[in-house]
Amino acid sequence: MKTSKTLLYAIALFGSAAAVSDSISAQTSERKSLTLDGAERVIAASKAEAAKLKAPGGVVAVVDAGGNLMALERIDGTFAAGATISIGKARTAVLFQKPTKVFEDIINKGRTAMTALPDSLFTPLQGGIPVVSDGQIIGGVGVSGASSAAQDEQLAIAGADAAKSFGGDSRATATLPVSFFGKNEVDESFAKGGKLLDDSAGRNYMVHTSRREGPGQVEVHTKDADILYVLQGNATVVTGGTMVDGKNIAPDEIRGREIIGGETRKLVPGDAMIIPNNVPHWFKEVQAPFLYFVVKVR
Repeated sequence: MKTSKTLLYAIALFGSAAAVSDSISAQTSERKSLTLDGAERVIAASKAEAAKLKAPGGVVAVVDAGGNLMALERIDGTFAAGATISIGKARTAVLFQKPTKVFEDIINKGRTAMTALPDSLFTPLQGGIPVVSDGQIIGGVGVSGASSAAQDEQLAIAGADAAKSFGGDSRATATLPVSFFGKNEVDESFAKGGKLLDDSAGRNYMVHTSRREGPGQVEVHTKDADILYVLQGNATVVTGGTMVDGKNIAPDEIRGREIIGGETRKLVPGDAMIIPNNVPHWFKEVQAPFLYFVVKVR
């Protein structure tokens, strides 16, 4: 995800929320998002182009505006690695808002330093195209495994072009609000701790205003990655290691008594931490009140 980019965005959001005027409560603006139906239409258009060109194979991947995989199909006979490559192309196209051929050309002209970017964020291979509807980038499509890099791109363009006909079709795109929270609302949420933004409306993320008054149990979230940003207080956190007496308390949520081994850190205001899903973590010691934002990404 993409995680480092998400972290920077989250920190920027937190900083802005803490500094806004008390007179502002909550405002929303609208932005389109790609639906599963829309992603499947993009893939169908790419596959139709592959059949038309008699492409020997191809994997088509579609991601949303945040680079998260929505749908993928592999034409029979395509090499297995094509799936990973096509996802990388689609993610690169949407996160950098340019066709991936742009970056391949730049590297071929000598700017090889770009290859130092992490593979999870950057796949500079021809065949990734942003998906645009009504002037907004709503996703990306990537293709790998056709007869050539140029044909990969041709199939991706055919898929992206399908989005031009989405228009106001609610089956292909949905409108999610861009949310803003004023200082008073944020402070009230921190006073009791809770969800500032939930995962309704199809979001794959939540924002929590977390408050701890003391140590807690060991936590494991099997699907959610946690991105933490500390505002007040300090805490000693243990991550990794082996959880003792772990029990499922809810779907995809495990709690335990303590951690054996692991890595211990002390968190203070201004610190940020990314805890991937399935990693045990334990707030072993807390100086109350300990206040921190958490972006939970699934």
